[in-house]
Amino acid sequence: MPSAPTLVPAAQDGDSRTLATNGALTPSKGNPETGLDGTLTPAAVPGSTQRNGGSLGQNVGAAESTGDIAEHEADDLSSLGGYEPDGPLNTLTKLPPNGAVRGASVSSEAKSNGLSRPDGELRDRSRPKAKSSQTVRDTYPDLTDEAGKEAAARERDRINAYRTGGIRFAPWNIPYRRRLQTMAVLLHCLSIAVTVSCFFSLCAIPLTWPILIPYLLHMLLSKTATDGRLRARSERFRRLRMWKFFADYFPAALHKTHDLPPTRKYIFGYHPHGIISHGAFAAFATEALGFSEKFPGITNSLLTLDSNFRIPLYRDYILALGLQSVSKESITSILTTGGLDGDGMGRAVTIVVGGARESLEAHPGTMRLVLAQRKGFVKMAMRTGADLVPVLAFGENDLYDQLSARQHPSLHRLQMWVLRTLKFTLPFLHGRGIFNYDVGLMPYRRPLNIVVGRPIPVRKIGAGEKIEAREVERLHAEYVAELEAMWNRYKDTFCPSATRGGREARLKIVD
Repeated sequence: MPSAPTLVPAAQDGDSRTLATNGALTPSKGNPETGLDGTLTPAAVPGSTQRNGGSLGQNVGAAESTGDIAEHEADDLSSLGGYEPDGPLNTLTKLPPNGAVRGASVSSEAKSNGLSRPDGELRDRSRPKAKSSQTVRDTYPDLTDEAGKEAAARERDRINAYRTGGIRFAPWNIPYRRRLQTMAVLLHCLSIAVTVSCFFSLCAIPLTWPILIPYLLHMLLSKTATDGRLRARSERFRRLRMWKFFADYFPAALHKTHDLPPTRKYIFGYHPHGIISHGAFAAFATEALGFSEKFPGITNSLLTLDSNFRIPLYRDYILALGLQSVSKESITSILTTGGLDGDGMGRAVTIVVGGARESLEAHPGTMRLVLAQRKGFVKMAMRTGADLVPVLAFGENDLYDQLSARQHPSLHRLQMWVLRTLKFTLPFLHGRGIFNYDVGLMPYRRPLNIVVGRPIPVRKIGAGEKIEAREVERLHAEYVAELEAMWNRYKDTFCPSATRGGREARLKIVD
C-alpha cells in the first residue's frame, strides 16, 4: 500500500533549531493499575520482500508496547466508559477544519455547582474549555519545516534512480553523509539481533562462563529498569554522533510549542505508535534532536516493555540510552524520586499510549489513534501529580507500508489472535532496502516532525484519596481535544494534501 512520500523537511544536518513560545526560531546546538502503554525500540531486520509489494511478517514482540498487556492488569476502579462520540458525558469537543473547538453545552450539574464564567456561560466539568480558531492559533505558534530542499533532492534521486526489474537502485554517487545515515539506522534496527548473537557466541566459549553466569544472575535480579534511579543512563552515549546520523536519515525534527518549567513533572503521550516508533526513539532516547536544550532542566525517560530488559546485552544498550520499564512500579519510581527536590520534580516519562494495537493501524497517509479506552496514563498522572503533555508525530505512520486489514481480513484476524494470545503484534510490512528504494525492511526516508504540545495541569490526589471517574474523563477529554487542536493547527504544514495527490489525511480516535 505504498503512497507518495510526504516531502516535509526537518532540521538540516548540524542545524537544529529551538522554537520559542512566541514562535520565533532561534539557533541551538541541540539535545498500571495501569492502562499504560509503552514504546518499542526498533527491531526491524532489513531484508527483502516480494517485488510485487507483498509484505513479510516480522515478530517485534520483544520490543512492543505494554498497552495491550496492561489492559488486563487489576485496577482498583471499575472500568470506565470509553469515548462515545454522541454520548452525553464522554463527548469530546471536535475541531472543525478552521481549527476552532465547538463550545461545550451547559450541564445542570454545572449550574447547580455554580461553575460559571465571567460572561455568564457555564461549562460542564467533564469537557475541555472551548477554543476559538484564534485562540488555537494563539496557543500554538507557527512552525516551519526546514529540510524541504533536502527532501526534494532525495525524491529526485529516487525518481532518477537506475531501474532493473521494476526496482529502483540507489546510485553509487550518493553522498558519504547519507551512507552514514543509512548505516546508523541499520545498526539500530539490528541491535537486538546483534546483541543476542554476540551473547550466544560468548556462551560457546567456556572461558567466558565465569563471567556470563554472574551476569545472567544480575540480569534476572536487577531492578535498574524499575527503581527510578537511572544509574545506567549515559548522557555521553545519548549524545553520540551516530544518533545525529540516525535522525538525519528521515530527517526528523523536534518542535517546541510551549515552555515546560523544570519545577513540574510530566507524562509525555506519544502519538501515533507507527510500526516501530522511530520518532520517539530519536526525540526522547537520544539527544540527536536537542531535547535537553529545548526543555532545559527536564530528564525524560522513554518507556518500553519490561521484557526488553531480559534480553542479554540488549538491556545494557537501552539502559545506557535512558530507557526504563513501562510498568506501574517504574513510572511511580521515576516520577516520585530524584529530580530537583528529590520528589521527581523536573523528571518526565514518554509513553506511546496506543501500544501494540495501534501499530496495526499504521498506514501511510492516516492518523488513527487507539486512545478512546486508554485512560491508565491519566490515572497515573493523577497519582504522581505529573502534567500531561500530548506529542504528535507527523510522518511516523509513513515510514513503512503494511498490508491493509480491509483487503486481507484473514491476515488481520491472525494478527489480532496473536495480539490477544501472545501479547505482541505481527505486522506484515515492508519498506526500502539498503541499496534500493523499493524492497526491504528499512524505514523509508520520509520526514518526521515531532510536535510537543501544551502541558495539561493535573492535581495530585492525596494519600488515601480515591480517583474520581469524572475527573479522569475530564482530563482525558481535554487531552484528546488538545491533540485535535494540534492536528488541525499543523496538518497543512507537515502533511499537506498536495503531497498526497490531493488526498487529505484525517485524525480519527478509535477504541
